[in-house]
Amino acid sequence: MTLAVLSGVGVLAFAGFVYSGVYDVGADNAHTRPVLSLLQTMRERSIASRAENLTLPPLNDPARIRQGAGNYNAMCTGCHLSPGVAETELSKGLYPSPPNLTRQQVDPREAFWAIKHGIKASGMPAWGKSMKDDYIWNMVAFLQQLPSLDAAKYHEMVEKSGGHSHGGGESGADHHHDDEAMEHVDADHADEAHEHGEHTEPASPSTVPEHGKPGHHH
Repeated sequence: MTLAVLSGVGVLAFAGFVYSGVYDVGADNAHTRPVLSLLQTMRERSIASRAENLTLPPLNDPARIRQGAGNYNAMCTGCHLSPGVAETELSKGLYPSPPNLTRQQVDPREAFWAIKHGIKASGMPAWGKSMKDDYIWNMVAFLQQLPSLDAAKYHEMVEKSGGHSHGGGESGADHHHDDEAMEHVDADHADEAHEHGEHTEPASPSTVPEHGKPGHHH
């Protein structure tokens, strides 16, 4: 009976704490150490347990790495930065701070899961709602190379990537033009394979450039 009473008191106390609004959820005020430790452990274990059985595709394929560079540059640099960029408006304002992927290696399975499904209450979107798995793996392949790139090599790879392209749904893309370009790229690949007597499947999705974006002003 005593245990039941204590449990009930504990539940009521916690409910009162939550309802009081005393805990500051503002992103400019860090979590207490116990809360941060709890949230980090929950996040790490949740991702690891769901990602551990994923099957890795070949991540050292140059075409896969190159295609992933364009999407990373268009979709990820605002939070996770690019070589030579110290911080951005988003990276400064988010809490917990997003990892600087130019300086740390990521587990490929866990990176794929996080990119596809996102992470709740962190600012990390679920890109799987607009990207097919092949394109996500391309980005994961690029992430394995990113910490070794300087600014010049990074921008060179992005220039050769074909830009922001992941099979449709790209913000600001001219999809009619993209469809024609995709057909042209596929035809070029077919001609090259025919000339060399080869019959191979593409290692990664075809890419097409994105149209220019409007400027950003405060």
